[in-house]
Amino acid sequence: MQTAPPKNSRLWLAALKPPMYSVAIMPIVLGTAIAYWETSQINWATALRFGLAAVLILLWENLCNDVFDAATGIDRRKYHSLVNLTGQRWGLFWLAQGCLVTGLALITAIAQTQGWLILGLILVCCLLGYLYQGPPFRLGYRGLGEFLCFPAFGPLAVSAVYFSQSGTFSSTALWASISLGLSTTLVLFCSHFHQIDDDLAAGKRSPIVRLGTARAAQLLPWACGLTLAAIAGPLIAGIFPVWTAIALLSFWPAQSLCQYVQRWHSQPEPISRAKFLAIHFQFWSALSLSLGFVLARQWI
Repeated sequence: MQTAPPKNSRLWLAALKPPMYSVAIMPIVLGTAIAYWETSQINWATALRFGLAAVLILLWENLCNDVFDAATGIDRRKYHSLVNLTGQRWGLFWLAQGCLVTGLALITAIAQTQGWLILGLILVCCLLGYLYQGPPFRLGYRGLGEFLCFPAFGPLAVSAVYFSQSGTFSSTALWASISLGLSTTLVLFCSHFHQIDDDLAAGKRSPIVRLGTARAAQLLPWACGLTLAAIAGPLIAGIFPVWTAIALLSFWPAQSLCQYVQRWHSQPEPISRAKFLAIHFQFWSALSLSLGFVLARQWI
């Protein structure tokens, strides 16, 4: 029996997904922190512009995702879809394009003074975002979304932010971006668990559809472990300063995520919380890693 749609303001909160914007903000925080560690300077105006641009570009992706999913019918039972809430599919489409243009204008303003390579990197990120959700590609429907997410929110984004602060690239920033790219990819991976029935009905071959919820849950500890290893490895090798060891404390949110998914992986209602636990891990691992670089500069 189909349950009645919720009728409260939480639908709008779920539709706007404010916690999800951690995936846009953390590359700016991490890239800026590493630049500060290596150069002892922060261009705050650039960092703030980049942060606002990142939020606007992610808003473009989220709005387009709702619009494009509405065309396939996969979101017909997703009551917190903005298309379902407003009934304004094309209005949301053009709002999304306005967000993209504004975000890219902010990046262009940064690139004019800091280097045009920044704009090129961000345009590649946008292209990956479109390939994930946009017709005719819809690579997310083929289970390839995670492979697009990693470079967009990891190496490409962090390198662009670092370049905007320093005018060059950094191997340290590249190493650090691996952990962030993996933890952000985990957010996308965990967002599929509660949608498996709708994905199956619409022919979307998400990783959870391909693996099944039980096997996907078993994979999660390995993914979290790899994310933490991407911090521990460079730390042991002397690439990261000793202070970044505090990022390993994010083992506990990773453990909470894995235990929760292991328990509830086959229950659509409770497992919907998994993506927020994944965001919790992504946020704290990236923030503590960034703090480690800042503290290392302070104690030089």
